[in-house]
Amino acid sequence: MNIQFTIPSWYVLIPLFLVLFMHYGIKTLSRRIYAVPQFILIFSFIVYSLAVIDLVFFPIDVNIGQYANQTPWYKTINFIPILTIDIKTFVLNIVMMIPLGIYLPLLKSKFNRAASVAWFALWISLSFEVLQMIVRIALGSGRSTDINDLIANTIGGAVGFLAYKILIKAKPIRRLSLCK
Repeated sequence: MNIQFTIPSWYVLIPLFLVLFMHYGIKTLSRRIYAVPQFILIFSFIVYSLAVIDLVFFPIDVNIGQYANQTPWYKTINFIPILTIDIKTFVLNIVMMIPLGIYLPLLKSKFNRAASVAWFALWISLSFEVLQMIVRIALGSGRSTDINDLIANTIGGAVGFLAYKILIKAKPIRRLSLCK
């Protein structure tokens, strides 16, 4: 028996978007906790987060059975940093996480240092890599786990925080912050 199909991102991300949008929309309308600019900040963070999930995980190609990928999952893990780097992927991973480094201090006051943002970016990236490995093991997806992604994503979060420190000097950006 052979099972092959693709899970497109919209099967997961559209329902997730609707749940998150309704949650924050109801919270905003019922309690008037956030002003419109802050709601826009939260809404754009939700869209950004879902876009990252789309880039990192989807589409998921399920390939189980006789014609499944015969490469053992543990051979798809790259433990060798820097020497095995793909420059294009490395740079794109940095760029992908820069907005996270900007959003975090705007959304939570505990992210007031580059180190705290970098640690959070590292943990998020590690979560992505572990989930990619689990999906690979369970569903035969072609995603690989790479130490260089952890490094690039952490750098991206820190660079984003440095960009935040420059951007926060502008009054419209300061007004957006939920950490007043």
